[in-house]
Amino acid sequence: MKEVRTLYVDAGEDGVRVDRWFKRRWPHLNHIALNKLFRSGQVRVDGSRVKGDTKLTAGAQVRVPPLPDAPDPDEKQALSKRDIAFAKSLVLYEDEEVLALNKPAGLAVQGGTKTTHHIDKLLSAWGEGVNRPRLVHRLDRDTSGVLLLGKTPAAAAKLSGSFARRRAQKTYWAIVAGNPHPVEGVIELHLAKRGVGDRELVVPAEPKDPDAQPAETEFVSISRAGPRVTWMALRPHTGRTHQLRAHMKAIGHPILGDPKYSDDKALQLSEGLKLQLHARSILLPHPTVGTLAIQAPLSPEMKAGFAKFGFSEDEAEYDPFARRQVKRR
Repeated sequence: MKEVRTLYVDAGEDGVRVDRWFKRRWPHLNHIALNKLFRSGQVRVDGSRVKGDTKLTAGAQVRVPPLPDAPDPDEKQALSKRDIAFAKSLVLYEDEEVLALNKPAGLAVQGGTKTTHHIDKLLSAWGEGVNRPRLVHRLDRDTSGVLLLGKTPAAAAKLSGSFARRRAQKTYWAIVAGNPHPVEGVIELHLAKRGVGDRELVVPAEPKDPDAQPAETEFVSISRAGPRVTWMALRPHTGRTHQLRAHMKAIGHPILGDPKYSDDKALQLSEGLKLQLHARSILLPHPTVGTLAIQAPLSPEMKAGFAKFGFSEDEAEYDPFARRQVKRR
């Protein structure tokens, strides 16, 4: 696309981040290219410069600068039959508008400089252009579980809108160090990205900090293995980077198997384990009619944690947060 255009934000995209709005329309644009457009002021919303995390409102005017053309699909390296079979094996649910995958731990959602094997690449198994499913949220590389995609631009917009308006209930399972007290509640703690040593971490921050973002996580303890560890259900009400991992570390109960957000006690308990965080289920409105309720089976990594500490899936209610909702009435 070689000309400047002005596009309007659809009603179903109200609350969507502007960088994600661009990615849905031009998926060939990578994170680096998009950030360059924002930093140089080439992207404007209602005449003003914006950052990638700026949230759009329905009806807003977006200035779209000249963009590089998408690569010719015929020139892209075709997926092997093995990759296509692998991609299809991840399907938890699929209809004409929605695709839900069971993302394995260790597989990135999107590519980068050193990441060539990722979910975004595997989506070519469904086709290119309008046939290519669109990501509507993310999971960390080492987090397993439900990953939702829209199979049409309209479906992706409506699903993204549900996430932006907090109509999507995501439930994660985690095994953490120690026994949180109280056993259930809500963590409301602002978070900010900080350079720590040679890497970037998300850490607690004061609300007045210009880099701080509000973050809220609801939690329920499901079962305990004595005083050592607790199996928990976590429900993020906001979608900050590494939110669950940073929040649990902040309250003194890091998620086991986490090399970035840990402490000495958690490291000892984590011996032989990978990250014990699993996107167990998601509940949200279907783009057309009804409700989507999708659940992912335990990953091999979580099964190892359950086996080590003696947990059994049947100890958990289908919705561990239902009892909290009853108490609040």
